[in-house]
Amino acid sequence: MPILDLTPDELLSTTRSVKRRLDLTRPVPPELLEECVRLAVQAPTSTNSQTWHFVIVTDADTRAAVAGHYRTAWSTYADGHPPTEPRPDETPVGAASRHLAAHLHEVPALVIPCITGRPEGGSAPLLAELYGSVVQAAWSFQLAARARGLGSAWTTYHLDYEEQVAELVGIPFAEVTQVALIPVAYSIGTDFKPAARKPLESVLHWQRW
Repeated sequence: MPILDLTPDELLSTTRSVKRRLDLTRPVPPELLEECVRLAVQAPTSTNSQTWHFVIVTDADTRAAVAGHYRTAWSTYADGHPPTEPRPDETPVGAASRHLAAHLHEVPALVIPCITGRPEGGSAPLLAELYGSVVQAAWSFQLAARARGLGSAWTTYHLDYEEQVAELVGIPFAEVTQVALIPVAYSIGTDFKPAARKPLESVLHWQRW
C-alpha cells in the first residue's frame, strides 16, 4: 500500500477516530499491520523499558467473542439500549459509537495495545510511567495506519471485561494491562479533515494556569 501524500501536519491533524467509514469487506494484509507496529515501537518509553505489546486479532470467531463483550459494555453505558436500534435523542457522535458497537465483529483487525504491569494501587508517577509508555506507541500505530490508508478508532468499552478478553486472547491478566481496543480497516475514502476543537486560548496556559 503506497503512503498517502500527507505532510506531517496533515497527518497529525487528520487522523480521525474512524467508526462509520471502515471498510468491513476488505481484508487488511498482515504485513501492513506489522509495518504499523514496527513504527509504533519507535515511540518513547519510560527508561527505555520497551514493555509494550500489541495483540492483533483477525480470527473471525475470536473477533466475534471480543465484540460481544464490547457490545455488552456499550449497552450498559447506553442504559441498556441495544446498538442495533437508534435512539430518538441520538447525536452524530452517538450514532457513530453505536454503529461501531453493532459492527465491531465485522472489522477485519482488532488491535489491543498492552503494557507489562498492573495499575491497581499505583501512585500517580507509576501510573504516568505505565500508561505513558504505551499510549504514545498506540497513537503512533494509528498515525502509521492513517498514512497507509487505514482507518482506526481508540476505544475502551471492552475494558469492563478486560479479564475475560485476556482469557480469550491469552494475555496474562495478572501481569499485563490492556489500554485500548483499536479496530482497524481500510478507510472508505481518505479525505479526512481537521476536527472542530476548542479555541487554543481556552486550553493553552503560559507560565501559570
